[in-house]
Amino acid sequence: MLPEPDTDLCRDLAADLHSAGFTAEALRDAWGPAADDAIARGLRSPASRALGDRGDALAVLGRLLVLGMPQAAASVDRSLSRAGAAGLVRLGLAEIDGDEVRPLAVVRPQSYADASRPGRDEMTAQWWIASDLDEAALGGPLPEDHVLGVGGASLTLAGLQLPTPAERTLDIGAGCGIQALRARAHVSHVVATDISPRALSFTRLNALLNGIDGIEVRLGSLFEPVAGEEFDRIVSNPPFVITPRVADVPAYEYRDGGMVGDDVVAAFVTGVGEHLAPGGVAQLLGNWETRDGMPGLERVRGWVESSPVPLDAWVVERESLDPLSYAELWVRDGGTLPGTPGFARLVDAWLDDFAARAVTEVGFGYLLLRRPADGSPTLARYETLHTALAGEGLGAHLAAALEAHDRLSALDDAELAASVLLVAADVTEARHHLPGAEDPTVIELRQGGGFGRALGVDPGLAALVGACDGDLAVGVLIDAIADLLEVDAGALRADLLPRVRELTFTGFLRFA
Repeated sequence: MLPEPDTDLCRDLAADLHSAGFTAEALRDAWGPAADDAIARGLRSPASRALGDRGDALAVLGRLLVLGMPQAAASVDRSLSRAGAAGLVRLGLAEIDGDEVRPLAVVRPQSYADASRPGRDEMTAQWWIASDLDEAALGGPLPEDHVLGVGGASLTLAGLQLPTPAERTLDIGAGCGIQALRARAHVSHVVATDISPRALSFTRLNALLNGIDGIEVRLGSLFEPVAGEEFDRIVSNPPFVITPRVADVPAYEYRDGGMVGDDVVAAFVTGVGEHLAPGGVAQLLGNWETRDGMPGLERVRGWVESSPVPLDAWVVERESLDPLSYAELWVRDGGTLPGTPGFARLVDAWLDDFAARAVTEVGFGYLLLRRPADGSPTLARYETLHTALAGEGLGAHLAAALEAHDRLSALDDAELAASVLLVAADVTEARHHLPGAEDPTVIELRQGGGFGRALGVDPGLAALVGACDGDLAVGVLIDAIADLLEVDAGALRADLLPRVRELTFTGFLRFA
């Protein structure tokens, strides 16, 4: 566990990092894109070689705090004129060994989208995120109480968070605190929980280092620390990794919830409803197993339907892996590599565990759960989008989809036909013709934002989408298209209106 962070010292360290120009972009420029990408794969030597013998503050702090390499104490003191090497020691981030400063943690700059500065400059804001040393710096497997820094999964969830205002958010499994920091940009108060006292220490440190208040930390598992409380938002990157419950298999706190199979995600889904205020939304990442021939998404549907509190659900399976690929992924993640002692034994332990439950596939994806304000669920969407990419704008896309769903749910077909719609600005159309053919064989609509969906459409729907310019009502447009195509207008309405609902929910169309 880290020492309790000192507010003034964190402020001094932040000022030093700012003075050094310690940003993600500056470091990437200093050691180059290829070396920067190599760091994410656990290779630090390309970045170190690129810095050479540079002794400026950016280079010294990059080696010490990002690459995890010891640096001369005098160089560190020059680079941190306010906090100094002694300040890093007091914060538990380093130790002094003779004339060297040895890192005990990493502090990495992380760019994020600042909602207060929309447009081209919205990605220029920075956080500094402290976490435990990685495998490259440690030179071997991670300890079981390792606190993970910002990775692909945490960035995915941060991008998924709804960017709309609320009062209270709960962050379950806070880790280094990245989700709590992200949530605080849109809510007044965040309660961050974790089973790891060390993780909560990093959360407190990172909040102070970035000058963010309103984050309260509590120790405990799942919903235990918030018994009887309700929240407007709940966000979690839970320790969902499926891990064999046998001896000699490391149980990393940051990824292993201590349960069998996908039970930790099931427990979250069935228990979250009572902690959501009416209208409240929970968002999390998770794994789910395909067992005995039952697809994983259907098992997730069963968890939602088992919730004592009725829930809206939108679940997206982003990818799926066979048991062997899954086992290799997470054995490598812990720092045990092929060819090293124990790799084959650990993989076999995973395969035995999956075989015991007749697991043939493991899915990974995003879950959005909502407690309906009136208690009556209207959204039950379970879909596979293996090409989906979560980006900074995906949270806004989810918020717009929920708003569209609620509005659509209140409209019958006649009212929808009387509505005026606009085609979204990011939608494009592609038409494919056989050589010499006048009419297209394929018409495709593509979405530039959101989940990047691509849909094959027929001429009638393509004509309707193309005509949605915010001028005429949908029904009027359909009648005109029916005349043009020489088909029955009533039949065309019956065919197109359900698809208009889908296109409006998924963001191809929006209400004018």
